[in-house]
Amino acid sequence: MNLFTLSYRSLMSRPLSTALSLVLLSLGVGMIAFLVQVNHHVQQQLENQVRGIDMVVGAKGSPLQLILSAVYHLDAPTGNISLEEAERLRAHPLVASGIPLAYGDSYQGYRIVGTTDQYPQLYDATVARGRLWQAPFEVTLGATVAENLHLKVGDTFAGTHGLEEGGEAHEAHAYRVVGLLDYTYSVLDQLILTATESVWEIHHHEEGEEADPLEHEAHEEEAELGEEAHPLDHEEHKKEAEREITAMLIRFRSPLGMVQLPRMVNQDTNMQAAVPVYEISRLFSLIGVGVDTLQALALVIMSVSGLSVFISLYTALSERIYEMALMRTYGATRWQLVGLIVQEGLLLTGSGFLLGMLFSRIGLWLVSHLMEAGYHYPFSGGAWLPEEGWLLVIALGLGLLASLLPAIRVFHLNLSKTLADA
Repeated sequence: MNLFTLSYRSLMSRPLSTALSLVLLSLGVGMIAFLVQVNHHVQQQLENQVRGIDMVVGAKGSPLQLILSAVYHLDAPTGNISLEEAERLRAHPLVASGIPLAYGDSYQGYRIVGTTDQYPQLYDATVARGRLWQAPFEVTLGATVAENLHLKVGDTFAGTHGLEEGGEAHEAHAYRVVGLLDYTYSVLDQLILTATESVWEIHHHEEGEEADPLEHEAHEEEAELGEEAHPLDHEEHKKEAEREITAMLIRFRSPLGMVQLPRMVNQDTNMQAAVPVYEISRLFSLIGVGVDTLQALALVIMSVSGLSVFISLYTALSERIYEMALMRTYGATRWQLVGLIVQEGLLLTGSGFLLGMLFSRIGLWLVSHLMEAGYHYPFSGGAWLPEEGWLLVIALGLGLLASLLPAIRVFHLNLSKTLADA
């Protein structure tokens, strides 16, 4: 019978203590691995989404909300801004490019975004089928939208008001699918892209319908009073109103833009400027406190599991000391007995590590499904990370430390005294 079989049977002979050690260790390893995976994925995705975006301008409000709504499309927008004012900013010498975004409607939970062809270029998107939109009410779908909604080139659909499912449908303005984008593994996969004119026409058609009764009533009052009518030209009002966008994504021509433009926009315009890098760093500094606390708790649990492994091995050795002495008399060397004890510790902690990794992957799978269902956002975590390699080293190190004292005791075993006492 080899040493591995002896170690395995020894662990199985004390199921309660072995199970307790495995549960504690797998819980600690699973928590840390899960947090490391989630933190890595979120940080990587947040950083990837802001590539090529130095500043976001939008309506006054929370800068973090502006970033989440305009870059990641995870929050409600802070409001609309004047396209004319945004265009003046885009013409600034320090600005290399500005991509307008206009939204407020959706289709089955996926946002309809009015923009220009610069937006898909920002994420190096390629068209898998069809082409990019060229006229109002033509749409190009992100890969995830097309896959989940089973839409293809030539299909039509009516958007709904609002960014959530269940809004009022715009039946009078149907969108036609003219293209499908390939996967970019960015927020673009979750969006329905169209011309900004599509968003303007739908919203200002609604405003016109709401304004018509009021305009008619104003004309009647002026006719009764016999006054000369000077009503606001409704068409001009519509044209002015439709020249609004939700946000603009800005890329600077030089680092000097980062120094001057955000402060200038916030102080001298009716718009708000938010720098994605700053806001995401601030967000991670807030989240990091909770993540660090949970990781510290998991390390404490792992330490307790190491103590549990030590107690299990030491207690088992006390019960098996006569067995160890007999093994020596039958030819086993000191180092073979030491190897048997160390192997038990490593087998226990190695099994706990594997169970913990399994639990972490199950947790990641659940999070992925929740993210997909709640935010239509894929979670691609699960690849082996360097931090998890260190986690394996720590787990095996706990096994070595826990078996150290029992191994020293069995190495200095006094055969004659042990056999005589038995």
